[in-house]
Amino acid sequence: MRIRATVVAASGALALSALALPSAQADDAAASRADVVDIREAAHAASSGDTAFSTAAAAADEPYAMDVTFSNFKIASAIKVGTTNQVTVPVTYTMTHGADVDITAGDFFTDPYIYKGSFDTPDNVLMGDESATCTATSSTTATCKGTIDVYPAYGDLINSDAGSWKGGAMAMAFNGQDPSSDSFDISQVGYADQGDLASTKVQRYSRLTVNASPEPVYKGRTLTATGKLTRANWETNTYKGYTNQPVKLQFRKAGTSTYTTVKTVYSDAYGNVKATTTANYDGYWRFRFEGTSTTPAVSATGDYVDVR
Repeated sequence: MRIRATVVAASGALALSALALPSAQADDAAASRADVVDIREAAHAASSGDTAFSTAAAAADEPYAMDVTFSNFKIASAIKVGTTNQVTVPVTYTMTHGADVDITAGDFFTDPYIYKGSFDTPDNVLMGDESATCTATSSTTATCKGTIDVYPAYGDLINSDAGSWKGGAMAMAFNGQDPSSDSFDISQVGYADQGDLASTKVQRYSRLTVNASPEPVYKGRTLTATGKLTRANWETNTYKGYTNQPVKLQFRKAGTSTYTTVKTVYSDAYGNVKATTTANYDGYWRFRFEGTSTTPAVSATGDYVDVR
């Protein structure tokens, strides 16, 4: 797989352990997956500020700073990830480059990514299975489309990864250099990397159930609604109870389309939710959770109760 990334420490820098060249370029480029990782490490080892390294002349063991910048990075405001299913999120951005940068070369590629934590030393990085595709809009600009592909079943995420992430983009030009050759010169490889292009949230997918009883119920009698609020545990690939969270009991009268909040209760230590109320009209009962920064909002499917 091209770029399903996890972060690993190496030589004081952060590398993308699953980074590789896109399949469309594999025949033209001599670089291997490990070669690209090494080059990114070399760049991040000299990182400073918002770019991978300064624009000063590159050292002999570093790629040179390529004249490429990124802007107009667009991504969903939240990415909801469960326990098993792959999640693919589209990304678009603008790439601006110098006249000497050939973005049509077979060994040039660019990719969007998102990262948790700081740009220089992120806690985790997620990228796409394939390289972005770009369409030139002028001699020095292009619009690019890529994806972020997340595989929770394969350990892409741990629970502490939930929350705020930032967007970034990178580009690399091998310029005909063959990393497997004895004559390989890393200083002839161009590299650009830019973070803090956008913000998003990666959230633990949530579920909520409800059962209202008795069914049917006599008017004026007590109705009890029970359910459970759970969310994805990325470390066990199961859904676990979300504890001590406010959950609304809501009612929609038969023949209407709007739910009204009756009361708010809290989930217990196992995520269980229970609320009692008085039955007066036929209609649908549900629980509603408004969400947090780490867990998306969710509503249970309404449970119809006949009042006699």
